[in-house]
Amino acid sequence: MTRDELYPVACGVATKNLGTTALLDLLVEGVPSPARKGTTIEFGDAKQAVFVFKTIADPFAGRISCFRVLAGPVTGETTLVDPRTHAKERLGQILLLQGKDNEPSDALCVGDLGAVAKLKDVVTGDVLVDHEVPVEPPHIDFPEPVMSFAVTPKSKGDEEKMATGLRRLEEEDPTLHLRRDQQTGEQLLSGMSQMHVEVAVDRLRSRFNVDVELHPPRVPYLETIRSEARAQGKYKKQTGGRGQYGDAHIIIEPIEGRTGYEFVDQIVGGVIPQGFRPAVDKGVQEAMARGELAGAPVQGVRVRLVDGSYHNVDSSEMAFKIAGSMAFKQAYEKADPVLLEPIMEIEITVPDESVGAVNGDLNSRRGRLHGMEPKSGLTTIKAEVPMAEILTYSQALTSMTGGRGDHHMHFLRYEEVPAHIAQKLIEQTKKEKEEAKV
Repeated sequence: MTRDELYPVACGVATKNLGTTALLDLLVEGVPSPARKGTTIEFGDAKQAVFVFKTIADPFAGRISCFRVLAGPVTGETTLVDPRTHAKERLGQILLLQGKDNEPSDALCVGDLGAVAKLKDVVTGDVLVDHEVPVEPPHIDFPEPVMSFAVTPKSKGDEEKMATGLRRLEEEDPTLHLRRDQQTGEQLLSGMSQMHVEVAVDRLRSRFNVDVELHPPRVPYLETIRSEARAQGKYKKQTGGRGQYGDAHIIIEPIEGRTGYEFVDQIVGGVIPQGFRPAVDKGVQEAMARGELAGAPVQGVRVRLVDGSYHNVDSSEMAFKIAGSMAFKQAYEKADPVLLEPIMEIEITVPDESVGAVNGDLNSRRGRLHGMEPKSGLTTIKAEVPMAEILTYSQALTSMTGGRGDHHMHFLRYEEVPAHIAQKLIEQTKKEKEEAKV
């Protein structure tokens, strides 16, 4: 803050509605009028223009778009164009929102705030104009979510209702993200804090009548190999009629960088017909979907199909697919497999007096510090930390800094899990498999 800047402050308690009137009086009397400033949004020579500044997800009316009139007037009969999608939108009934209630309006003039329901493809931040002109919408930097939870419906069959409701809430709140983790298959709901996510869940229950449960997300571990190995997968089955026969010899080896998958056909002389070789590849990939260590996907492996045999009558694509799967599992056990974990790059901003506690906590979480940048009573700490250690980091940071700390992080790379931790994960996976069989 420079010496010529002023930041008004108002105190209040939202839960008890204390200080609301004082805040509104401050806005009216102490804040410059928007009419004096005008708008900084460029909308060309348009005679009618509105800026959508908020979206509300209503279970009955659907999507409600709140807007400010930049050029007008506009009425319910007004048809505007969204330059982002090039779609035409008829406003329809214009509403004046008054808390939970609303009043219809015939027209709104420049500076007025209103709302309309069920605009097709309009999102927060769009500028709608009366004809197609180049529009540079205001750039809004929404903070990235810092905490994720796996979300599941309490009642079976509510998966679709849950996803639909959360998508509607996501439209309303751009800092709320819903995505499916392709590896673990979980639906992950991400927000700015645990309270933020819990409030979204409460809204889902009250507005869309869907009860859900929150769980810590599963860490997306991976598996890979450190050495070369060879194995034979031979599937032979006779059931009285036509049997099944497939025989595949493969060599597996690590790929530099431990990413990706490669299948190399090195069959010579037709010991396996060309039509059956892709089936071996499919069988290998199915086996790689769940590794033998902790049931995590396997990556960073090159598979070479080098030999095999077939039967003129009994061989089939299914038989060679099973043979490929058997060969990979046998070779994988001999190829020195290891478990990999995701490493996150994290940037934490805390008061100077909290630096020691935060650094000590990061060390206890197997973090590696990269540096610190002090500035104006705050210090930014940069570090790398395994994802498994910071799934609930927001609560810990709040506790250490009295709520004055902030952080954001992103995925960096995968690294080997330390042996003692990997062993615990492997034992836990074996226990879960045994319990599932009971």
